[in-house]
Amino acid sequence: MATTGSMFYTIPENQSEDYDEICDPTAVNQFAAIFTPGFFSIVIIFSLLGNILVIVILAKYENLKSLTNAFILNLAVSDLFFTTGLPFWAYYHMYGWTLGENACKIVNFVFYIGFYSSGILLILMTAHRYVAVMNPLSNIVSTTGSYSVVACVIVWAVSILVASPAFIFTKVEQNQCANADSNSSLWVIYQQNILFILSSVVFIFCYSQIMRRLLRPTAQRRKNKTLKLIFTLMVVFFVGWTPYNIVIFQKSLFFRNQSRVDSTTISEMCKTVERLHYALYISQLFAFSHCCLNPVFYVFVGVKFKNHLKKMLKGWDHSNSSIRNRQSRLTITSLTSGEEFSV
Repeated sequence: MATTGSMFYTIPENQSEDYDEICDPTAVNQFAAIFTPGFFSIVIIFSLLGNILVIVILAKYENLKSLTNAFILNLAVSDLFFTTGLPFWAYYHMYGWTLGENACKIVNFVFYIGFYSSGILLILMTAHRYVAVMNPLSNIVSTTGSYSVVACVIVWAVSILVASPAFIFTKVEQNQCANADSNSSLWVIYQQNILFILSSVVFIFCYSQIMRRLLRPTAQRRKNKTLKLIFTLMVVFFVGWTPYNIVIFQKSLFFRNQSRVDSTTISEMCKTVERLHYALYISQLFAFSHCCLNPVFYVFVGVKFKNHLKKMLKGWDHSNSSIRNRQSRLTITSLTSGEEFSV
């Protein structure tokens, strides 16, 4: 049975009891149990295929010492981390949390690492492209080798540090894997809101300045495919996460207001909470699917990636043709020698 709790927050105990006992969350739970597992199954498949494909292409054809390629590689790894939490998330909506408290803490920790590292990497990729366009002679633009490694290590260290409170705040109670109390729920929500706001500010500032530069009459008119790629990634991130962040911020208002209320007020509150739960589940579907959208845009927007993919597919086709030709020759040889031979 699905629950009204989540891996990101929980209703404060006094309000949770009112909501469950008076409002009857059955309809919301059924909605989540029906739509979430199916949608996330599609997301998981596309994310695994897409991100692994990006990693293979980078390793096979690109210079991983480049800061840009290092960021893209780590973003793909980050998306895979994020994806590992989705099967548990889908299971949780269907049956509640039955895997124990340690598993609850670990899954949340890994999930948050993917979440925060993805956001931080997108911020750094946007800032790096801003410097490349505004000051192409900067040392940051041509950074390679150990500097790329250090930058990525810092990203993961910060992400692990920010995600580590999951081991402290998360607990299992009545088949709910959720935050221990309203204060920890607020902490998690506002962390996510801050990351989203920071990402939005960096995005708006950097790309508004870049567009101003490119619109100058003296600007070089060549198409910057890398800029187009990162811009698309940020738009997807922004559109995907805006509704989700608005909804969880609205829910945080319920955590802050825990005063005793009469039955009429509770009834109105329950209607509002029910609408927010529907909005939350729908916005989660779009927000969490961003982990499979990044590699899609690598392939369909990035010209280099499309060329690498075509080259790799041609290589596979050539290898398969060689194997088929070899099999044909072996079959002919075996038949002429009067032997039955298979490969």
